[in-house]
Amino acid sequence: MNKFFTFLFFVITTVGLAQNPLPLIPQPKELKQNQGAFSLNKGTVIVVSNSESTSEIRLFNEFLKANYNLELLVTDNSKSSLNTIQIQVENPKEEQSAKYTLNVSSKEILINAKSNLGLFYAFQTLQQLLSTATADELKIPNVEIKDEPKYVWRGMHLDVCRHFFPKEFIKKYIDYLAMYKMNTFHWHLTDDQGWRIEIKKYPKLTEVGAWRKGSMVGHYNDQKFDDKRYGGYYTQEDIKEIVAYAKERHITVVPEIEMPGHAVAALASYPELSCTGGSFEVALQWGVLDDVLCPKESTFEFMENVLTEVMVLFPSEYIHIGGDESPKIRWKNCSHCQALIKKEGLKDEHELQSYFIKRIEKFVNSKGRKIIGWDEILEGGLAPNAAVMSWRGTEGGIAAAKQKHNVVMTPGSHCYFDHYQGEPKNEPVAIGGYTTVEKVYSLEPTPKELSADEAKYILGAQGNMWTEYMNTPEHVEYMAMPRMAALAEVVWGTSNTAKYKDFQNRLLQHFSVYDKIGINYSRAIFEVTSKVSPNEKGTGVLFNLKSTNPGIRFTTDGTAPKVTSELYSKPISITKNQTVKAAYFENGKQKSTIIEQPFFITKSTGKKISLTHLPHENYGIGGSFTLVDGMRGNMEKYGRDWIGFWGKDLEAVIDLDKKQAVSKVSLDVLTNDGSWIHYPKFVEVLVSNDGKIFQSVKKVSTEEILKSKGIVNLIFDQQNVQYVKVIAPNAGKIPDGKPGAGSDCWLFVDEIMIE
Repeated sequence: MNKFFTFLFFVITTVGLAQNPLPLIPQPKELKQNQGAFSLNKGTVIVVSNSESTSEIRLFNEFLKANYNLELLVTDNSKSSLNTIQIQVENPKEEQSAKYTLNVSSKEILINAKSNLGLFYAFQTLQQLLSTATADELKIPNVEIKDEPKYVWRGMHLDVCRHFFPKEFIKKYIDYLAMYKMNTFHWHLTDDQGWRIEIKKYPKLTEVGAWRKGSMVGHYNDQKFDDKRYGGYYTQEDIKEIVAYAKERHITVVPEIEMPGHAVAALASYPELSCTGGSFEVALQWGVLDDVLCPKESTFEFMENVLTEVMVLFPSEYIHIGGDESPKIRWKNCSHCQALIKKEGLKDEHELQSYFIKRIEKFVNSKGRKIIGWDEILEGGLAPNAAVMSWRGTEGGIAAAKQKHNVVMTPGSHCYFDHYQGEPKNEPVAIGGYTTVEKVYSLEPTPKELSADEAKYILGAQGNMWTEYMNTPEHVEYMAMPRMAALAEVVWGTSNTAKYKDFQNRLLQHFSVYDKIGINYSRAIFEVTSKVSPNEKGTGVLFNLKSTNPGIRFTTDGTAPKVTSELYSKPISITKNQTVKAAYFENGKQKSTIIEQPFFITKSTGKKISLTHLPHENYGIGGSFTLVDGMRGNMEKYGRDWIGFWGKDLEAVIDLDKKQAVSKVSLDVLTNDGSWIHYPKFVEVLVSNDGKIFQSVKKVSTEEILKSKGIVNLIFDQQNVQYVKVIAPNAGKIPDGKPGAGSDCWLFVDEIMIE
């Protein structure tokens, strides 16, 4: 057994038996703690009535052997119930039920499970309860637990295409999932930047497609590259070993073979599969590329042969076929594609993608399997038996469930672990966004818009690890942990946002485990976090600070906080331009990174604001108030200070409370082709005294916005008004030649400042 796994549930001596809450994640469905403890020692015997549960028992014994040099005798008969672990498994091979009970008393431990799956989870709970006493004796608190998960898909994803990770780390990653009772590993194996799975029939896929001539360095916006050959792939023997390793831990590995987009690595290997004939190179840059698989018979033959080998390696019910971010520009200009659209009576290229997916689904179904894809596969009509991963918010999942298709919820707002998890200024470069542990914990996989019958189609949820900005196993760990723990409790079905503090207390105990086994986890949860709210007095804003413990010290003059600085006790009133710095102190020492927040106070700061269109849930954490909270977004890190509109316009009305002299309106907008973010068509300011009839006073074009690099200043003759409207129309569809051509543009905006 991997030595890493043997330490996974080791809880150091600082976790006392009487500590409340017990360090269990996910929280069991029913838990009762009693007085006393069971002493696990060399005389303890495991009594099992069914010999088909040997694997789970062996893993438990390996854990004890590695940590405590203790190996328990296993027998199918014992004359005494004292000092025993009694195991009853009703149907060992029945994997549908994860139900188990775990009763620990001072004299014995009783485990009753519906299947070996339930037994495995009972052991994970038992291991989490262990705390050290002496080298020869372990104390397990007396508890009564009845437990089973709510959702059948409890998953984590890992992209190994942008950056490749060795087989040994893949096993570690699977151990992390097992640690938190997750049961699905979504393995993203092919993309533009690398093909990572050996296919015997097509050796060029790994000879050519697994290697690129360089990689992006820094953020996409920097457009910098190195010239280092980069790549790697997993042999079929590697994959068999990993799948078996996961299976032993009751984890299903779901492979993803991207199509028809994100396929440049395949096209570099076999250019005849394209619309243009090539030539191609494995992509160096991140983002979405125009070249995709051409839907001709030779392509379908190729994909069917690839999937045949894939399905031999992976016994999973579902095969992930991607289907996301597939530009249509090549298809629009391809005579074969246009003829196929006409021949099949299709409406457009979106229906051609549906045709492609349906062809693939028919083949996969013929092999007794099902397909799952990102929510773009809804476009043009969903394949009959397909399941959907809803990543662009929850709308796709809701639509699919209403059509009676199975759904895995993985909205970017809560489940994209490539987003920043702490203050972006203090974090390694990430793609953008702001997803804290608490945000993950607040996920509700089953949308309230669904009826009881429709809700049955929600299989569960999954966290996604896209690795454009994670090039080492340690960085993957940092981005995954501890957010994975929060998601694990959500998908187990026992999360409670009203009791987040309870979860946090349990999570902090797990950090001892991470430290012991060397997981490079994020400590952002210890950061001082902040939130801005309106000031009831109508002037400026209130700056609210929070930490895991009291002891925040702050300054408002731009100097670094010290142990003698003012102690935070109530929201800080911000009524003028100033910079607040804060940190958490304990026992006279600084325990957190200093947060630094400049404020820019204008006539619009803290005022009432209404939007015609709400921002997208993935990039709208603060809602409309983000635009008047006095905090300007960082142009380099697309964190929480920005709001994003996908295909929608900004139309904001700010109520200044009373008539005021106004002669300038400023706001910030972003552009990033690779992330599909484009400047608006124009920005216009209108004014009004009644909030109904508005008069335009200034308008600037996209060209002027380009010149100002997104810092838009609209200066006009002084107006004495109460209402100010700002309009910034979305650029619309992404033009040909740009990443994501044909898709809706993102519009990112921040602080509207009125002077």
